[in-house]
Amino acid sequence: MSDTAARKHTISWHDPLANAESRRRLSGLEAIQKMLAGELPPPPIAGLMNMNLVEAVEGNVVFTAEPAEFHYNPIGSVHGGFAATLLDSAMGCAVQTMLPAGVGWTTLELKVNYIRPMSMQTGLVRCEGRVIHSGGRVATAEGRIIDREGKLYAHGTTTCLIIR
Repeated sequence: MSDTAARKHTISWHDPLANAESRRRLSGLEAIQKMLAGELPPPPIAGLMNMNLVEAVEGNVVFTAEPAEFHYNPIGSVHGGFAATLLDSAMGCAVQTMLPAGVGWTTLELKVNYIRPMSMQTGLVRCEGRVIHSGGRVATAEGRIIDREGKLYAHGTTTCLIIR
């Protein structure tokens, strides 16, 4: 065991089910825009992953996040799950913006292509999700993670089940 001091990372969150009923009365775009405006709290995963919703229009959602030491894996780089979670969130929320009130979604398939590793030195990254197809039962989307200079770190696609 190493003799370095243990570090702590503390997060707080709101009850994710507290506003569930009011969210069901909103379209997907309205719910996402209310989160963006701070009128609805973000989901707990946002605090855990250190990510922020920064843009939302119909069919497109953008999150930013800053890779931190607590995202590291045993080989000394940011865990691939960090990129996968960012992509899943951005692409899934992009699909959500296409849905009417009372309709939900869940990820059926997630494909991630890792281009280069992230570290604490990477700095703030931007994850953009964009809907490719939104049908009655299935939707697909694509996403990209880039840094401030536009360098690509990962990209992916998703297939989501529309729940009516």
